[in-house]
Amino acid sequence: MNTQTNKPANTVVVLDFETTGLSPNQGDRAIEIGAVQIENGQVVARFQELMNPGFQISSFIENYTGITNTMLKNAPPCEEVMNRFVRFIKGHCLVAHNASFDSRFLDAELQRIGHSRSGSFACSMLIARRLYPSAPNHKLSTLVKFKRIPTNGIFHRALADTEMTARLWISMVEELRTEHGINPVSFSFMQKLSHTAKRAVPHLLKKTSG
Repeated sequence: MNTQTNKPANTVVVLDFETTGLSPNQGDRAIEIGAVQIENGQVVARFQELMNPGFQISSFIENYTGITNTMLKNAPPCEEVMNRFVRFIKGHCLVAHNASFDSRFLDAELQRIGHSRSGSFACSMLIARRLYPSAPNHKLSTLVKFKRIPTNGIFHRALADTEMTARLWISMVEELRTEHGINPVSFSFMQKLSHTAKRAVPHLLKKTSG
């Protein structure tokens, strides 16, 4: 296991991509990256940049994200932004809501510039499914409302989604600590929780509690 995963779960980088589509394997590219660094449960740094994928984006993506071709016209190319971003995430464990999506795009964009990530991912959506089975669904906007997390109501822009994911993540880590007696909460535990069968979650929480 990556030794980084033994780090505390409240010291991570939370990230979110906006993209031209669903699959980098089909030629889709990132058009915006938003990320926040969390240390000891506090946001200490932010990263947000648009990036030009080198082609026009669809009207659907424009409407869905609020990012237009006009906005991207003068944005730096993906490669330039990712060279800066790789320094931002260096040495950190990573979190995303639906991490399988964001990790694919991160890996694809890093590969284009000859880099790879050292940090492991955890998925806040999978963890929320285990901690909050009674939530109406596990979309980020629904969970933010379900947990009464303060929000400005903006979603589908990278930094706004990242800020909300970070607040949800911090809330879940704190809940595991205070309500389930798991202290400290490690990143590796969050990863394990995300892949635990839902019926086995109560046993895992009880077994791990102090």
